[in-house]
Amino acid sequence: MEDLITVSTEPEAEQPLPVHEHSKVGRRYDRVAALYDLYDAPMELAGGRRRRERVISGAEGRVLEVGIGTGRNLAYYREPARLIGIDLSPRMLGRASRRVRGTDLGAQLAQADVERLPFADASFDTVTATCVFCSVADPVAGLAEVARVTKPTGRVLLLEHVWPTGCVGGWLADRVSPITRRLFGPSLNRRTEENARAAGLLLQQVRRRGVWREIVATPRQDHEGRPAPGS
Repeated sequence: MEDLITVSTEPEAEQPLPVHEHSKVGRRYDRVAALYDLYDAPMELAGGRRRRERVISGAEGRVLEVGIGTGRNLAYYREPARLIGIDLSPRMLGRASRRVRGTDLGAQLAQADVERLPFADASFDTVTATCVFCSVADPVAGLAEVARVTKPTGRVLLLEHVWPTGCVGGWLADRVSPITRRLFGPSLNRRTEENARAAGLLLQQVRRRGVWREIVATPRQDHEGRPAPGS
């Protein structure tokens, strides 16, 4: 069974990875771009596709997708979404551009870092990301940027896999993550719910099933209506 709940607790966020990890993320995904959809296929067949469709179909208005990758989410945006997609990896963007040509979205693609988004405050009605913050070197910084560029009335839609809560699963994820990160990019032990709160996002709904989280969030505002940092 999937649990759809409103979240109110504030666990501790994780610490960022070392600075040198920032420059490695794009290179890792350049290396695996040609085979990315193939090696990710088992996760798609195990429910990833259904979850991505459910998350992305909620996007409205002017949309930013961070970590657009090979563009697999393009088929799930409803018209007339005005979409900008960014990624660190030029080779992933190259594959996404081929998918863009097969849609009517008129999406724009750009190489950019989610930790330093080249957009003004409150620029987007919706920001989306699917299986992205498992790879970002400083996930709290990246999510804070997402909060910054989302309009006060906008929404952040996330699909992420997180650290398993069981003793054995958590222990294994902690030990395997350095290997998966070095070979393919993602960490298996991210605490994305906690990171999102620390970044200044209010989690309105979280759908949980196993390690999967489908998150609907909004930017936290201070008393003057400005984006507020996490507490």
